[in-house]
Amino acid sequence: MVDRDVLSPLVAESLSAGPVGGWLVPDVTERPEVLGRYARLLVSWGLEHGEVDTTGDRSVVAVWHRRLEVPVSSAAWMYDLHRALGRHASRFALWQAYLDAVVPQVPHEHLAHLAVRPGRDEAARALLAAHHRVLDGEGLPAYAEVAGGRPRESLLAGLGYEPRSPVLLEPDGPALWRMWRPGPDSGRSCGGLPPRGRLRRGVTPLCGRLLPTPPLGSP
Repeated sequence: MVDRDVLSPLVAESLSAGPVGGWLVPDVTERPEVLGRYARLLVSWGLEHGEVDTTGDRSVVAVWHRRLEVPVSSAAWMYDLHRALGRHASRFALWQAYLDAVVPQVPHEHLAHLAVRPGRDEAARALLAAHHRVLDGEGLPAYAEVAGGRPRESLLAGLGYEPRSPVLLEPDGPALWRMWRPGPDSGRSCGGLPPRGRLRRGVTPLCGRLLPTPPLGSP
């Protein structure tokens, strides 16, 4: 049985160690507690509305959500977000707005979060590969986001995910690369995820912008 109290700390640690965690909670003294509350909410939603995969030693956590039609902003999610995070919720809601604006327009499965303890990349690959086999059997592509500047060197890139133009989180945030793993019958086509995304007006703040897609072979 998956226990959110066991998995949430790993999710919080992975967020805190990455560039998105610092953008979400700029105050380093408040960051661990706020990210801990968010991680618990994220895992809880995964268990209730999606799927949470983990290894036997709980060193890898993957939170998945199936999107068989274009999702809309969830009022229930935003309510829970504000209830869990209070005054800190606005930056997380802004992050959600960025993600909602570039969501793929075809049925897919969304890897909402991947947390991996240091040295456990091989276990993470095995866990994701098992999930991918299920998706391939159903003909579903997969979608994820990766923060940072070298998406082609990420763990997901080694599992068939291809980077598309990223969203630059503002103010002063990192690039968030959209990663697309095509379905088994689509070859290298990105399906409903165009190489250059467009932000839907009224969903993402006007300061948001997309960066150009890197050429093949570039970091």
